[in-house]
Amino acid sequence: MHRPLFKLPSWLPVDGYLLALAGTVALAALLPARGPAATVADGASTGAVALLFFLYGARLSTREALDGLRHWRLHLTVLACTFAVFPVLGLAAGALVPYVLPPTLYTGLLFLCLVPSTVQSSIAFTSIARGNVAAAICAGSFSSIVGIVVTPLLAGLVLHGHGGGFSAGALVPIVCQLLLPFLAGQVLRRWIGTFLTRHKKVLGYVDRGSILLVVYTAFSAGMVQGIWHQVSPLRLLCLLGVEAVLLAVMLTTTSYGAKKLGFPRGDRIAITFAGSKKSLAAGLPMASVLFGAQAGLMVLPLMLFHQMQLMVCAVLAKRFAARAEPRREDAPAAAGDASYRAGPLTRSSGSASTTGARTEVSPARTADSSASVSARR
Repeated sequence: MHRPLFKLPSWLPVDGYLLALAGTVALAALLPARGPAATVADGASTGAVALLFFLYGARLSTREALDGLRHWRLHLTVLACTFAVFPVLGLAAGALVPYVLPPTLYTGLLFLCLVPSTVQSSIAFTSIARGNVAAAICAGSFSSIVGIVVTPLLAGLVLHGHGGGFSAGALVPIVCQLLLPFLAGQVLRRWIGTFLTRHKKVLGYVDRGSILLVVYTAFSAGMVQGIWHQVSPLRLLCLLGVEAVLLAVMLTTTSYGAKKLGFPRGDRIAITFAGSKKSLAAGLPMASVLFGAQAGLMVLPLMLFHQMQLMVCAVLAKRFAARAEPRREDAPAAAGDASYRAGPLTRSSGSASTTGARTEVSPARTADSSASVSARR
């Protein structure tokens, strides 16, 4: 039987889309858009961001999202971790400037702490760990909806004075490029929802291609302005170390915090993965709106954190699955899952599927979608 010469270990998921992002960054470094080409790329990037959030709104099932509101304790816990605990830790990391992190990288780290949680990868890891998949779907969706409004507002509060380049005038493009397209997608979902579902694979390429365009435009502007000369390899290693500590603290906080709050096992797993992760798919277009030409350097911490969280959470998900044989104290978990799900939830061989709460409630299959493929290896 023919076997590949080299195969990545199953515990080391490499996000293929992140490799595409790295290739886009390399292209921007070698051939940055200049002059008229930069103007065209910037206009196309603006349209791509609006298209992304239109598709987010059109794919979000409002009914399923509203059904999930009855599990409000879980959603409030995830939202608190995403938009309260993360930002507090980001502000605390300010003590590392300028000794460990330069101001530019710190601003990017702080922005990372403000973006919403992931959807697809949280669902995938929760499924592998045999947790409450329906809860992960709704929690990630709520975080994405709230993040459209809360992330720019938090950016205005905490990034102002940190070189973030955010001001009250930035609210206009935020509303025009993020909120209005999202609302338009929700309104038109009634007529185009079936079409989007039927062509979701093709539209997934549109989503990912749009984000690649946003990344190319942002990094091209950074190359033209020479901002990359501000970062040394040693500073990047320091950034990786700080992000590793940040992820470890959040995983510990979500896991033990959910246990102390009395959540059953299935809900604890959903909270752990949804509350400790950040969305590259939502963060990249938001950064392009908030930071403009400085977005290239600002999203670097988010890109590194994205790959790190996939690798670590894949290991944790398999460990959770290995301990999934229900003990007596975990028996309420199954009941908790059944009472919450919007539709029948079935499990087979360590995986979960939903019929009432489909993954259509999640935002577009963007960079996070590749995590589900990687995590299932």
